[in-house]
Amino acid sequence: MMVAAAVMLVWGVGWFINLMLARRDHSAAGWAAPLVFGLTLLVIWEVGVRLGNVSPIILPPPSAIAVRFADSLPILWADFVQTILKGALTGYIAGALAAFAVAVMVDRSDFLTRGILPVGAFMAALPIVGTAPIFVKWLGSDWPSKAAVVGVMVFFPILVNTVAGLRDTTQMQRDLMRTYGAGYWPSLLKLRVPAALPFVFNGLKIATTLALIGAIVAEFFGSPTVGMGFRISTSVGQLALDLVWAEIVVAALAGSAFYGAMALIEKRLTFWHPSQRP
Repeated sequence: MMVAAAVMLVWGVGWFINLMLARRDHSAAGWAAPLVFGLTLLVIWEVGVRLGNVSPIILPPPSAIAVRFADSLPILWADFVQTILKGALTGYIAGALAAFAVAVMVDRSDFLTRGILPVGAFMAALPIVGTAPIFVKWLGSDWPSKAAVVGVMVFFPILVNTVAGLRDTTQMQRDLMRTYGAGYWPSLLKLRVPAALPFVFNGLKIATTLALIGAIVAEFFGSPTVGMGFRISTSVGQLALDLVWAEIVVAALAGSAFYGAMALIEKRLTFWHPSQRP
């Protein structure tokens, strides 16, 4: 009963603060409301664990996770470099470039459209728990095998969205380019690629999440003694749940920053699109 009362009290305080922010300044509420909501959830978590006498082996409080985070910065940074920068980012870039190249080839050939897209759908349906061990056997346990897994995972979403974007122009626009004497490549670069950018960025944003998931999960099937997946799996076995949650925080921050960077680039390059207008 005491835990429920404390949780309701914290929730009520957070709700009241958000109402006050919304009434006084709408612009401030845009960024402050999510912050207050997040802090409210953290306080509820802390209060519920402390008052409910929940074992830290089951669920450590946020304060314990924060302490472990601060004490483990060198380990977390090494894991971040290994998993995110080497595995996820390298695989993401390689998969995106391959998808763009194949999308252009598919766009020029109906035969490739009928052949590659079904194969791509088959590849996208392959479970990571099946492909990751294979790539580890082929490429070793270091980050190249994780980058290969990520590249396969992000390839199909980017390919499908890019192909759809390249075909989004109207017949009148294509006829106008032919009237100006533009061939395939000038029409592609000056008309179809700009028109496809909203679709391309949709695929790129979807792939940001897939890249992080793929790199972390692939490390469960073989990695050197560094990496976020390796640290999570070993820490769970050692009952060091606070370190597991610290790694989860790093992954969440990295994923949010990655997605935000893609959204910011999209906003700068597709400012003309209706989706970017206020």
